[in-house]
Amino acid sequence: MPITETAGGVERARFVSGSLLRHVCVMAGTGAIGLIAVFAVDLINLFYISLLGEKETAAAVGFAGVVGFFHASLCIGLTIGIAAVVSRTVGAGRSEDARRIATSSLVLMAALSVVVGTGTAFFLHPALQLLGATGETARLAQRYLSVTVHTLPLLGIGMASSALLRSVGDARRSMTVTLAAAFVTAVLDPILIFGFGLGLDGAAISAVVSRLVLAAIGLHGVLVTHRMLGRFDASRLADDARALGTVAGPAVLTNLATPVGAAFVTHAVAQFGPSAVAGAATIDRLTPVAFGLVYALSGAVGPILAQNLGAGQYRRVQEGLRDSLLFMVVSVAVAWLVLALGQGVLIRAFSADGLAAQLISLFCSWLAPSFFFAGGLFVANASFNNLGHPLLSTAFNWGRATMGTIPFAWWGSHYGAPGVLIGQAVGSSIFGLLAAVVAFRLAAKLARQQAPDGVAERGADAAAGAAPVLDAPVAPTSAHGEAAALATPQPGDVTGPGPGPAASAAAP
Repeated sequence: MPITETAGGVERARFVSGSLLRHVCVMAGTGAIGLIAVFAVDLINLFYISLLGEKETAAAVGFAGVVGFFHASLCIGLTIGIAAVVSRTVGAGRSEDARRIATSSLVLMAALSVVVGTGTAFFLHPALQLLGATGETARLAQRYLSVTVHTLPLLGIGMASSALLRSVGDARRSMTVTLAAAFVTAVLDPILIFGFGLGLDGAAISAVVSRLVLAAIGLHGVLVTHRMLGRFDASRLADDARALGTVAGPAVLTNLATPVGAAFVTHAVAQFGPSAVAGAATIDRLTPVAFGLVYALSGAVGPILAQNLGAGQYRRVQEGLRDSLLFMVVSVAVAWLVLALGQGVLIRAFSADGLAAQLISLFCSWLAPSFFFAGGLFVANASFNNLGHPLLSTAFNWGRATMGTIPFAWWGSHYGAPGVLIGQAVGSSIFGLLAAVVAFRLAAKLARQQAPDGVAERGADAAAGAAPVLDAPVAPTSAHGEAAALATPQPGDVTGPGPGPAASAAAP
């Protein structure tokens, strides 16, 4: 589905018609495969490292993973902004704006990831000390990160390209981008770690090659297949950055909350020794793979909600949110069942014993159900970010990472390492439930603003001030680059869904 003009205008956005549950299943399913592939890279690394039988090395991978989590969260936050703004622009039929913003987004992603990735290299030692890493474990973690942090731009460009592909509904190709990178890791890891005897260094080299593949395939899909990139216009970069920043800024802050909470949990667990850290690291890498469908919802639901918002179909926005929650509940139930039945296999596969085995068993049996509530938070975040209320996403995520993590994990630490994980799960569940309730109330309020009969009545409502109020503008569209909301397309500008031209939402 290239963004190309046809005789009848711009090709219609695909999510503004058809079964919403089907769209959710297809986007989340294909997105999950790609996302699982990304996180499987870390899980595969840890699996092969665990075969070395060295608890310090496995713990080093755990500490390095926390630092890498900060980097990945930054990139994910930026891609949320990219997908939201480009999807709204596509939904409103503004193909040239979509191309320009797509180009600007890749430039901004590359610039920011270079600064953050290389800048981290100067602070690795104090950062690892702050997390609780000491001795040989700290030395190994620093050596691994000193190789991987400089390739953050490759990860960012690959993830941004995948988000751009999702924004035009090409879930299959978006999945292929990350799946290919995971395949490279799965092949190279045993060769480098065991075949060449490089150990942890081999895992680092494998991660670098994997990110190269991620960026290359992603750019090919964006540049060649969909021709989504326009000419880079430096004079419009600041305006595009502001439009992206209204969503990406809060989304980055939102996503950084999770690694902040994870860092505190890692620090709390570290006092119980390398075995506890190794067990927690296994859980951290197992979780996004087991619950990949749930994690994928944030990225998959976003374009669906955003395109319908851009087209003025507010009731479909509410229905999309409802179907997403239904999909999440079924996904968590299945994942919990698989984990509970397969925990023995997992413990043996990762050579876990003692406290590490105890933590893995606790998670698979009793803590996995907390993802019913964590999944509610993921779905809510997607709605907040794409319906013009990104600050709510920021507030709930930071609330969960601070008030929902620190006091609960601290209280749990008095009962050992298992208590830390139990406390974290309880606090996270509370904030997930609250976020889901707020998201549904906002969607219901939005749906009430859609007139029952035709676009003409919706246009009259909008003129009367009934259009939804957004915290964030959609995209700069005027010749002067104001960061204004997408105006209703002029006749002939867009082939709208349903009976007439697509209505649009106005920002303040």
